[in-house]
Amino acid sequence: MRVRRLLLTFLSAGAAAFLTASSLSSAPANLEPSQPAPIRAVVELFTSQGCSSCPPADTLLKTLADDPSIMALTLPVDYWNYLGWKDTFASSRNSDRQRSYAKVRGDGSIYTPQVVVNGIQHVNGASKAEIENAIGATSKSLGPDRIPVRFWQENNTLNIATGGAQPGHPVEEATIWFGVVQTSGTVDVTQGENKGKSLTYTNIVRELTPIGLWKGLPMQIQIPRGAVMLAETQKSVVLIQEGRAGPIIGAAWAGLW
Repeated sequence: MRVRRLLLTFLSAGAAAFLTASSLSSAPANLEPSQPAPIRAVVELFTSQGCSSCPPADTLLKTLADDPSIMALTLPVDYWNYLGWKDTFASSRNSDRQRSYAKVRGDGSIYTPQVVVNGIQHVNGASKAEIENAIGATSKSLGPDRIPVRFWQENNTLNIATGGAQPGHPVEEATIWFGVVQTSGTVDVTQGENKGKSLTYTNIVRELTPIGLWKGLPMQIQIPRGAVMLAETQKSVVLIQEGRAGPIIGAAWAGLW
């Protein structure tokens, strides 16, 4: 909540620099992209410490996160808290995001562990085969709709630079999401369905906030690092997503420290 509040205050004050650029080459030439390989898939796992079928999915996500071409994110939900254990990482905004995906797809399917791949396809979060098939299918379907995103830290500023839409593949409007991520966290569960278990989570999204709109043109955004720092977070992410819960057409990581 702190990151969301500070970002909204910062943006409403007009301090963010939304700069239209002719191309990504407008970013300083000596700054390298934040990821060693292009992101081919964003994998979002909706999970809960109160869900007995979730631990295998949490373990699988760690394996997926080891692939530098996959952005694997954990989004703990809060709707199982009534089962006797309050998830220590859960956020109602994660639950809302999962519901938004179900609404956009039109299937109303909400469960844990659920994985949403590239904002398009949902599968069982504990099934490696289903996730891999979804990555292959959605990566192919996105194809030329993907836009390049560079995300880097310079001194005390986080810089985001996007490309423009490819010819013949217009996008009316996309949301630019900014998130802060805790790379790992272990919880000893003393009540509920996972009572007595020690559960470890990977790339836990602690905040995910919309910071702007992308309308098909190259642009650059600058954010003071101090406005988004949390003691428990180590990374930040940027997602470019059609609408607010549609296909994810751009993604990048950056460190906070």
